Amino acid sequence: MNYTQKAKKFNTKKRLGQNFLIDETILDYIINVAGDLKNVTILEIGAGIGFLTEKLCKNAKEVIACEIDDDAINYLDKNILPNNKNLKLIHNDILKTNIYNITKENNIKIIANIPYYITSPIIIHLLGEIDDLYNKNRNQISEIILMVQYEVAKRIVANENSDNKEYGLLSILSQFYCDVKFLRKIKSSSFYPSPKVDSAIVQFKVKNVPAVKTDDYTFLKKVIKGCFLSRRKNIKNSLIKSGFNKECIIKTLKDLNIDENIRGEKLSLETINSIAKKMKENLIL
Repeated sequence: MNYTQKAKKFNTKKRLGQNFLIDETILDYIINVAGDLKNVTILEIGAGIGFLTEKLCKNAKEVIACEIDDDAINYLDKNILPNNKNLKLIHNDILKTNIYNITKENNIKIIANIPYYITSPIIIHLLGEIDDLYNKNRNQISEIILMVQYEVAKRIVANENSDNKEYGLLSILSQFYCDVKFLRKIKSSSFYPSPKVDSAIVQFKVKNVPAVKTDDYTFLKKVIKGCFLSRRKNIKNSLIKSGFNKECIIKTLKDLNIDENIRGEKLSLETINSIAKKMKENLIL
């Protein structure tokens, strides 16, 4: 099958970030990574004109393909749906689509080749914010296989030992409810139209419990955002700029024996959680 020729016949839309994956070896790689799908419901985000959709339908119990583009939906409806009875099309923006409204299945797997400019909003939509402990979408998901920009993939899997510019809010948000793994770098030539940057596949395995435990996840979220508010500032000044009490911050860092000149990107989530807990105590005193 010549995916390139099929992709060229479709009027791709730059405003929607449409770059169709045309490399069959990568399409097959995604299927293999997804594992045994015969009893699994797949939600595919950004189905495009169905290159991966067809392969998923051959392997999965059910495929729900969510696509925002009118022309792509018409193509799928005419060319892919008739030959795949286990396919359901959802013509909608994924950010306006809740999983619990389109399927009652639990432990679904999500596969997404998404526009790179909405990576963070989609992750938040699927997993919820740090203080969203009972997010209904996340509760139905077992795994997410996400195609993102290569540099963004490095940020998703980064930790306090990574390059300073990589570890940040996206890292913590991605890893708060998931075990994340960098799977494979994908060359831009694997897509049509070919984007200006390389891509990567990242795997999210959803966990039953958040990465750290605290009595106040909303306060923890505020502290996390404060730690990464100003990358050029040390942790003390960054938290002060975020609106936290100066004396409380100084006492907290001293109590925990943390150098006030260290920057947020050098602190693990566990350390930030300790800071949040101690700050809460010191605010009450």
